[in-house]
Amino acid sequence: MGLQCGIVGLPNVGKSTLFNALSNAKAEAANFPFCTIEPNVGVITVPDERLQILSDLVEPQKVLPAVIEFVDIAGLVEGASKGEGLGNKFLANIREVDAIIHVIRCFNDDNIVHVAGKVDPVKDKEVIDTELQLKDLESVEKKIGRLLKIAKTGDAAAKKELAILEKYKGHLESGKNARNLEVTEEEAEAVRDLHLLTVKPVIYAANVEESVITTGNEWVDILKESVKDEDAQVIMVCASIESQIAELEEAEEKQMFLEEYGLKESGLDRLIRASYELLDLITYFTAGKTEVRAWTIKKGWKAPQAAGVIHTDFEKGFIKAEVIKLPDYQELKTEQACKEAGKMAIEGKEYVVSDGDIMHFRFNV
Repeated sequence: MGLQCGIVGLPNVGKSTLFNALSNAKAEAANFPFCTIEPNVGVITVPDERLQILSDLVEPQKVLPAVIEFVDIAGLVEGASKGEGLGNKFLANIREVDAIIHVIRCFNDDNIVHVAGKVDPVKDKEVIDTELQLKDLESVEKKIGRLLKIAKTGDAAAKKELAILEKYKGHLESGKNARNLEVTEEEAEAVRDLHLLTVKPVIYAANVEESVITTGNEWVDILKESVKDEDAQVIMVCASIESQIAELEEAEEKQMFLEEYGLKESGLDRLIRASYELLDLITYFTAGKTEVRAWTIKKGWKAPQAAGVIHTDFEKGFIKAEVIKLPDYQELKTEQACKEAGKMAIEGKEYVVSDGDIMHFRFNV
């Protein structure tokens, strides 16, 4: 599955520094706005200790983890919805991603200019929100304009859709994001073709200084309070710490470095996991001597759909799935031992895949 999270925020909040640490793609990071003109794309490994467990048991030739693409998008400024700065390019890039990582500056540093002159996480968030809402409002109003002509002819379907769009319009005009509007599946379908920006799920990455990475600060507290009704996570990261971790080669070195700061894992690992969960994704595994691999699917998918991410032929010609649970594999050590112990289930087309399943598909084309 091709999945993308867009890293967004005002200029000079630490987006590109964070992105470099995520992907080692080395996007230019500089103390001026718009140093990232074209979106940089990095393919990021999803941390999953189960993959290492399987690898130790199977000893494959290669191990392939699940991945997410992170896109570092040019900094947004007030007025972007009207084309200010790199507004139109920025908004077009956001439209392409599945979820948004909104980096918000929660640190003070006189050497790094704040585009608005002072640190204010709530104001920074509102600037981004407002620009996205205005662009969504423009999209909704254009569709309303088209439907009005049809509705005047008495078309019942057009009238119904028009009422739904008016609901979205009122919500956006009140300064709220579309993802917070309670709608039915039918109502959501009415705006699907608009690819609304504020429908996309979001994680707030509070970029803090090193000294408060375990405790947070008043700006983080203020940010959390401001988003408490959004059903969105706020994850603290320190871009400078993550940059230093990214330069370390050995896992033991990284762990020792984290321990010095009193951390169990990096902020980026938390951010990656949260992104995976945000998109309602789970992982299943295939395991053999050639490779052990993690596959990304949507939660609730049935076995044929899961098989389809390997190859469309697997879904078309699906016969059955052989499924082993990881705890059984750990205990019995081999696939054959699991089979002999009755721990390999044979599942059909209606089987809903569980996170962590080890699967082998039988198909016929």
